[in-house]
Amino acid sequence: MKMPWQKDEDDASSDAAVDIADVPAETEPEKKSAFTEGKGRPTPKRRDAEGRRRGPIAPAPQTRAEARARKKELKQASKAAGLTKEQKRELSDKRREARNDSRERMMAGDEKYLLPRDQGDVRRYARNLVDSRRNFAGMFMPFAIVLIVVMFVPALAGWVTIGMLIFAVFCAIDSVILGRMVSKRVHERYPNSTDGGWRLGWYCFTRAMQLRRMRAPRPQVKPGEAV
Repeated sequence: MKMPWQKDEDDASSDAAVDIADVPAETEPEKKSAFTEGKGRPTPKRRDAEGRRRGPIAPAPQTRAEARARKKELKQASKAAGLTKEQKRELSDKRREARNDSRERMMAGDEKYLLPRDQGDVRRYARNLVDSRRNFAGMFMPFAIVLIVVMFVPALAGWVTIGMLIFAVFCAIDSVILGRMVSKRVHERYPNSTDGGWRLGWYCFTRAMQLRRMRAPRPQVKPGEAV
């Protein structure tokens, strides 16, 4: 017997069904797609990637101190890499061959291997002008050796001093003539060049003071040859 204040079981079950229906169902997790979105840029080649990883090639050392520091770094790197004696010897031979090849190309006047002070058409033309001329300053080193030997003779010490002064005066005069000649010729051939004046004159003077076989780069013209 159902009392007036009791609900019908069917009504309760229907209300519960309605309440459950009103609750939104949980959404299933979205499945990831097997498609990978593009990077928006092309994949670099292995050669380019290795080049960026290694970094730019270091330029050749310009001074002896820089060369010694570079050699020390390479020695430490090879020690850290655990190379065998044969591998170290082979690597050292390759470096020696590379240095010899670079020096030979530099002595031959290859523009890629020249020092910054020797690069350019103006400097090449100035070197040819110096090498084609018999310079008085080129006798400095032989004359200095002779004077050093003569100085051990006490009777000739005074004459050695006078000879040194006279030789210095002639060197100064010849160097001024050489510098003006080179500046004039360079200005005629390369009127738009800014390389000239004292800087170019000093460059020519230092080359003229060296013995011909000791000049670097090696002379490309003979003495007396027209340039």
